[in-house]
Amino acid sequence: MDHLRAEADLVEKAKTDPEAFGELYEKYIERIYNYVYFRVGSVHDAEDLTARVFLKALNSLNRYRFVGLPFSAWLYRIAHNLIANHHRDQSRRREIPIEDMAVVNVSSRAPSLDASVGRAQETEALWKMINDLSPQKRELILLKFVEKLSNSEIAAVLKKSESAIKSLYHRTLLEMRERMDGEDY
Repeated sequence: MDHLRAEADLVEKAKTDPEAFGELYEKYIERIYNYVYFRVGSVHDAEDLTARVFLKALNSLNRYRFVGLPFSAWLYRIAHNLIANHHRDQSRRREIPIEDMAVVNVSSRAPSLDASVGRAQETEALWKMINDLSPQKRELILLKFVEKLSNSEIAAVLKKSESAIKSLYHRTLLEMRERMDGEDY
C-alpha cells in the first residue's frame, strides 16, 4: 500500500508539475499502448489512441481522486472508453486476433520437433478458444493474463464490482474448460 500512496503523491504533484506527469507517462506508456494495440490491431490507431489517453489524463488530472487503486486503473478506464468510441466510430471491429499474438518461447535446448509442434498446436488452440469468447470475457482474459491486472484494477477498468469480476472470471474459466473437454480445441 506504501507504493500506492507514493504513486498517489506523484499524481498530486503531477497536477502542477509537468515533470511529475512525465514520470507517470514513462511508467505507463508501454502498458497502455499494448492494451490499446491488442484491442484495435493497428499500430497507427494504437499510437493515436494512446496519445489521446495521456492527453485526456493530463487534461482531467485535477479530477483524479485516489481511491486505493493504482493510477494505471484510471488510465486503463480512459483507454477502455476511447477504444469503445473508436470502434463505434469505425462501425466495425478491427481487433487483432489473439492467435496472432501467440509467441512460442524457444529455449536454448532445442526440443524435439514433435514436442515443438505439439506445444505450438496447443498454444494455437488456446488462443483460438480465447478469441472465440465474448468480447467482455476476452477483455477480462487480456487484462488478467496479458496486462497482469488485479481483480480490483479490472473492476475499475470495466466499471464492475470486484465480486462481479471474480464471478465473470470463474464463469469464463468454466466455459473454457467445457470447450476444452467437448470441442475441437
